[in-house]
Amino acid sequence: MAAAEASGSDPANFDGKDWGVADLFRQFLFDNGGLSQVPVLNSTNFKRVQPNTLVRFRGMIQDMLGNELYVGVYKEGPNWRTNKFMDVSQFPMGSRPDMRVWERRLLYCVPVPGQNSWVEPSSEAVINCYRNGTSQQREKRQRDDNTATDPMELHVSDDEFQGSSSNKKLREGELPFESSKAQDFVSESACSSVSMVPTFDKDSLPCLVKIYDSPESDLKLNDVFEFVGVFTFDPELVVKDDTDEFSDLCDDVLANLPPSKVPRLHCLIHRKLAVHDFISNSPVMEVKPHLVKQIRESVLGHLTAVLGNDGLAAHFMLLHLLSRVNGRVDTLAVGKLSLNLTCFNKESVSVFGNQLTLAIMNLLPFTHRIPLTVDYLNSASLAPKKDYQLNRLVTGVLQLAEGSHLTIDETQLKAGTLNSVGVENARLLKNLMQLQKVEYDFKYYKMEMAADVQLLILSEGKSNILPADLVLPFQPSSVDSTEPVATEALEAWRWYLVTLRLLPNSIDPELQKVIEDDLVAARQADRTLSSQDFSRLLTMGRLMSLSYGETSLSLEHWQMVKELERLRRERLK
Repeated sequence: MAAAEASGSDPANFDGKDWGVADLFRQFLFDNGGLSQVPVLNSTNFKRVQPNTLVRFRGMIQDMLGNELYVGVYKEGPNWRTNKFMDVSQFPMGSRPDMRVWERRLLYCVPVPGQNSWVEPSSEAVINCYRNGTSQQREKRQRDDNTATDPMELHVSDDEFQGSSSNKKLREGELPFESSKAQDFVSESACSSVSMVPTFDKDSLPCLVKIYDSPESDLKLNDVFEFVGVFTFDPELVVKDDTDEFSDLCDDVLANLPPSKVPRLHCLIHRKLAVHDFISNSPVMEVKPHLVKQIRESVLGHLTAVLGNDGLAAHFMLLHLLSRVNGRVDTLAVGKLSLNLTCFNKESVSVFGNQLTLAIMNLLPFTHRIPLTVDYLNSASLAPKKDYQLNRLVTGVLQLAEGSHLTIDETQLKAGTLNSVGVENARLLKNLMQLQKVEYDFKYYKMEMAADVQLLILSEGKSNILPADLVLPFQPSSVDSTEPVATEALEAWRWYLVTLRLLPNSIDPELQKVIEDDLVAARQADRTLSSQDFSRLLTMGRLMSLSYGETSLSLEHWQMVKELERLRRERLK
């Protein structure tokens, strides 16, 4: 601003300008590699980060709160000043010729729902921004927590799994800050009952991000971003334990939540993140056929061991983990491949189901597990709902980021009566599986939001609630516990899954004629085959070629898909 004023320009005419601040930080952070020096704001370091320091926050846009007016520039004596990147205005709002009122957007962001512990980026620069006097007890507790949730650990009992911090069950009424690490800065106020933080991870730290000078089309609901900006903490915004003051606070609960609950981040730069951006420790490798084939064999061997030596289930599981929505034709989501593994019971799911769940958690950044029961369907809040009294979007279980994986355990589902909520929840789950869409409830109307979620169902028989693309009876032949996995292998598998699923894929005209002839012959042999079955086979062919790092479907891989389908149908007889 001083440079603009020195150049003779009138800063009052620089509406929406940042006087080169964004370009300066972009050069430092990205061009000069300074991003790694910026601490990551999370629930473990929130109370130790100094106010008015540069931090970065990775999160999903859970709600968009509209715009906020603030005094952009004002004149103090002969000099121009700005309130940009500040919480509290140094100059009162009013109508004066030497003042300009600007707007900034408010985004309520949360850590990506279901984000696994190994994803959290480390930052050595955090210590430089901490307040002095960090206790050894806090550091020891953090080490203990990290040890308890070691992603390498695959040998946990059913009881341990149910009590693990990685278990993403929805606990009704549970506050996201009820852990020992964060409980000290949550007030039992009137506003605590309207917390918007998703309850997938009770240690999640939300953040109120203030966006400047960015087109609305750049940021959308449920997108995942990394925001770099100024962390603020102003004593004037801290609300004391006074009932009347909290009553005032709740009138605008989102914008005015005290920083002791929801920190502010005045964003300087933001960038959209994809799933592969969360695989920070994975090796950077070129997609070479021989290398990909080696990794494919090792990850397939691991899945086979996890699934009790059921090689067929492991092959289908690999295709399922590589699937994603890569296009939409009318109402159809092209590329998805949901999987229903049947023949589970309470005993087998406690062994193989838990092993598979933990294996998926170790392989994918964002994972969830729903223990489906009649009571759960009748009471859970699956779809986000707009609360007009509080003017906020109350999150739901199905408000998920792109690339999330959802495991639904139906083995606990017994006969019962669904109420109106249960019927609606069953319909929501079915629409997510079939159409990859979630209906958001805005009370006066409903809006469909596109999704890209991998769905796995574990059940005794074929699921009647969730008709998956693939149904496969699970046939384990061994109950041997899986061996610990080396870190290098895990990192290679993560790289494999997130990299290959993004590869383009096509079918050569010659092979297309072969496939058409095969599908015609299959239809003549079995009149029950539908266009959905043919579409699924083509999706499996694409995923099979991708699993080998190939961008074009080959005859060999098409033959492999037909053989897998033949073996699957034999099990269904």
